[in-house]
Amino acid sequence: MIPASLRTLLDETRGQRSAQWAGREVWLANEAWGELAVSLQGAQVLHFRPADDDGEGWLWVTPTPQDLPGAIRGGIPLCWPWFADDHFADESPDRSGPFHGPARTAEWRLDAVDEHEEGVELHLSPEKRLHTQLAPRLVIQANAQRLHVELITEHTGETPIKISGALHSYLAVDDAFACRLEGLAGARYLDKLAGFAEREQQGELGVRGELDRIYHSNAELTLDDGARRLRIARQGSDSAVVWHPGGELPADTPTDAGSHFLCVESANTRLDPVWRVPGAQHLLGTTLSRG
Repeated sequence: MIPASLRTLLDETRGQRSAQWAGREVWLANEAWGELAVSLQGAQVLHFRPADDDGEGWLWVTPTPQDLPGAIRGGIPLCWPWFADDHFADESPDRSGPFHGPARTAEWRLDAVDEHEEGVELHLSPEKRLHTQLAPRLVIQANAQRLHVELITEHTGETPIKISGALHSYLAVDDAFACRLEGLAGARYLDKLAGFAEREQQGELGVRGELDRIYHSNAELTLDDGARRLRIARQGSDSAVVWHPGGELPADTPTDAGSHFLCVESANTRLDPVWRVPGAQHLLGTTLSRG
């Protein structure tokens, strides 16, 4: 689902342009291949719809986003350089900070836009330094067949460091509680609602209520909501996070919007944190395509 005010901006867009939405600068594309909207707060993909898709798009965004400096709920927020409240670099001056890290509320700049007939590729980087040893950049590729997002972290410091993170994708669905997520049968997972108890997935995953799990899996997944089958491939990730708040919705999510998303995240978590030495890079990616 896409907020009506963002839908209006896209309908008024021919080609590419920058605009203001919910107090933030957003980059918009309405091209022959489809539509894309990216917020420069958090380098956050807000909307993607290929040209021949009859729905409202593949991503969900709350119709009532928080005011700045709060984060926008929906799209693909960046959790960096840690996931949730896991601060792995205990000896680092960067060991404390906001839930999911500083990247999702930081201001980013659009460094390059590469156009071609099939689609577009965007390159973004933070306006200010977010970590003393790590430097992130984001690449977004969109065309008529797929959306690909990759978060690249370069170690520019002098000592080895452990990082985590996620591409916290909010996928749009008709009804979250009628969805089925295929590809996790037999996978082990940590149930965050049961104190991180370790369990095994029996059969395919159906969503019936509140859900917060970290699956130890790098398998390609397929989300089936009855109206659309969406393939979810992940790169540089052995953790698949699946989350829905059930009936206890966050304050920025209206009741009538809460059943229209399911988070399926490409992540590095406590199950697969990434060690990097000086000069090394890590790529965390997610690719959405038709199932």
